[in-house]
Amino acid sequence: MNHLIKLELARSLRNRRFLFFSVIYPALLFLIIAGRADSTTELDGSGLTLPTYMMVSMASFGALTAVLMGNSERIAKERESGWVRQLRLTSLPGRGYVLAKTASAAVVSLPSIVVVFVVAAAVKDVRLDAWQWLALTGAIWAGSLVFAALGVALGYLASGDAVRPLTMIIYFGLSMLGGLWMPSTTFPDWLQSVAKWLPTHAYAALGRSIEQSQAPQAQDIALLAVFFALFAGGAAWLYRKDTLKA
Repeated sequence: MNHLIKLELARSLRNRRFLFFSVIYPALLFLIIAGRADSTTELDGSGLTLPTYMMVSMASFGALTAVLMGNSERIAKERESGWVRQLRLTSLPGRGYVLAKTASAAVVSLPSIVVVFVVAAAVKDVRLDAWQWLALTGAIWAGSLVFAALGVALGYLASGDAVRPLTMIIYFGLSMLGGLWMPSTTFPDWLQSVAKWLPTHAYAALGRSIEQSQAPQAQDIALLAVFFALFAGGAAWLYRKDTLKA
């Protein structure tokens, strides 16, 4: 399995378009949204300045891009090309293939988080304690596994032609409605009620709690755990179903 992880990493690092959208694009969005923002005025109801608030949003968005977009399209194309069928003829167990995909996506998501943090600190003078930077990196990185599991599930759910539009709808929907592109406090009340139950909303809330030197809310952790179980369980079921069809 280690050889497969190395192969997946090499393929991801050679894909310049993927690296741009997962590593550079979130940092550029941060600069566009928070570029002229006041670094001292707090957002209503958040207790954070706009640059500090959006730093977590864009770091989470970059990790989401890396694990969701990378996994779903690649798996769907590998199924159609027969690569997955070839792997089943080797000694690699099915769980090894899924773990290799998840692990490689998680490794690639780390630079997207770090680049946003570096840009926020250097350009917008965001300052946090050392433990907060470490805790933020760990929380956002670990939380991205929820969406890595979703990416695997989508890769087995849709064909190569259908997976991109399906993934894009889910990707943009989760990003916008989860409050990654704009504070969810700007939403109408009914939409805020919907947003708080989305995994992306809970995902970003982990980081914002750390920025405020608070413990993450139990509801956010529980929500992410439930979604991870659902996505991972769905991915396992779809993988088995695909194996029986082969």
